[in-house]
This record gives sequence, structure tokens and C-alpha cells, in this order.
Amino acid sequence: MKTKLALAALFILNFCNIAFSNEINCMEMKKFSTEYFKCKGNVLKDKTITAGQNIIKDTKNYQEKEWSEEKTKINKTKDKIIKAKEKVLN
Repeated sequence: MKTKLALAALFILNFCNIAFSNEINCMEMKKFSTEYFKCKGNVLKDKTITAGQNIIKDTKNYQEKEWSEEKTKINKTKDKIIKAKEKVLN
């Protein structure tokens, strides 16, 4: 009984994964038609854009993580300079 339930659940999960896939299938079109090339071009463009966005996001996260301590040091130094400047001018 448990194996039947497990197999049914596995079958349903696999079916849902395929049914709700967002990927465009260009193989339904003729190989050398204009629609096929447009489809392939759009898929390539979308993947390139998302890869570029992921690289930019990862770079920003890395910079924020690595340079946050240095940024606080710089801000503290700026505050000290401003305080010293006020003391000298007064």
C-alpha cells in the first residue's frame, strides 16, 4: 500500500514539473523556418540576459559583503575629520 502511494506521489510530482515548465519548446517547428530561428534567438537572448543579471547581482552582493567593513572605517574617518575641522574653526 505504501509503495503504491509513493509511486502515485512520484508520478504526480513529475507530471506537475513538466506541465508547469516555463521553457519554450522550439522543436515543434520546422528546423529551417523563420519561426524556428526567431524562437531559438529569443530563447538565447532570454538566457543571456538572465545570466548577465545573475552575474551583476552576485558581484554586487560580493562587494557589499567584502567592502562593508572598509566602508564603515571610511565613514568613521570622515566623521573624525569633520569633528577636527570644527574644532580648528571654532
